[in-house]
Amino acid sequence: MSAQTIVVKIGTSSLTRTNGQIAIATIASLVETLTQLRSQGHRVVLVSSGAVGVGCARLNLTERPRKMALKQAVAAVGQGRLMRIYDDMFSSLQQAIAQVLLTRRELMERTSYVNASNTFRELLDLGVIPIVNENDTVAVEELRFGDNDTLSALVASLVEADWLFLLTDVDRLYSADPRTDTNATPISLVSQTEFQQLQVEAGSSGSQWGTGGMATKLAAARIATSTGVRTVITQGQQPQNMLEILEGKPLGTQFEPQPKTENARKRWIAYGLIPMGKLYLDRGAVKAISSRGKSLLPAGIIKVEGDFAAADAVQLCDLDGKEVARGLVNYSRTEIDLIKGQHSANISSILGYNGADTVVHRNNLAVEE
Repeated sequence: MSAQTIVVKIGTSSLTRTNGQIAIATIASLVETLTQLRSQGHRVVLVSSGAVGVGCARLNLTERPRKMALKQAVAAVGQGRLMRIYDDMFSSLQQAIAQVLLTRRELMERTSYVNASNTFRELLDLGVIPIVNENDTVAVEELRFGDNDTLSALVASLVEADWLFLLTDVDRLYSADPRTDTNATPISLVSQTEFQQLQVEAGSSGSQWGTGGMATKLAAARIATSTGVRTVITQGQQPQNMLEILEGKPLGTQFEPQPKTENARKRWIAYGLIPMGKLYLDRGAVKAISSRGKSLLPAGIIKVEGDFAAADAVQLCDLDGKEVARGLVNYSRTEIDLIKGQHSANISSILGYNGADTVVHRNNLAVEE
């Protein structure tokens, strides 16, 4: 196999035991597998949960904190301990690593997004394995990724990965939770068309220490595959399975990717930004931006929701509320309320100044596939 860029996400449920103690054997196997992938010429990024869980164990806490300030403090304790374990194990195999802590803000600002992309590129060119986690110590609630499944999908898009492995506490995706439903059937491959109709019973987090669950993994797979990244859900306690999957063995559940796009800016608009509002469009506007590659004009806007400023990201929805695109607006919520349903020629007389003819220019539009 030619050299691939591979992002691996491992969850807290795989890194810790039920009592919150670190699963050293699993981490050792993961470290050995990732080092082997590097020796084969692959570029590897690890997105690792576990800081809060490790911090809880270190501080003898019996459950995951709910208060944000306490959780951030516990994460600060756990992150250092977790990185020391990784550093000791990778160093024994002469593999260099780097710590990369991200918040959503780094991916929301275009300059920071580009800087993060360049940093990852340099680290991977140097043969380093970046170990990524959300910067829990400083992240504020409204700018959180929410879970590391989402973070790993956004990182996979950022580094233009070929593969995203989501390592969890089950061996693959099932039609229902196999731990509680004996009729649950395994799912080996999900095509892009099948993904749209995929119906599974996706529960909440798999352990008291984690924030993810199968629902977040499906959401991550949707993000990653839409940017051309093949995504796999597989057993976290057997990370060596990744080597066999890359050789073509049908382990885990694979999600087929859409064709890769070269437009990094559109990926950033679609997945790096948090939408601050919604614009509801008539059928003509939906068709114009979805099928004909046109910009959004004020005449096609029926309704506006949210509180946003010019240059913020918004969702563009049809009249049923289904998102058809995402884009950066040229006007604020108040201004769009005034010009919605109007011809572009009337914008200057309504607003009292000469502005853009478009509400969202096509270069700032990312259309749902």
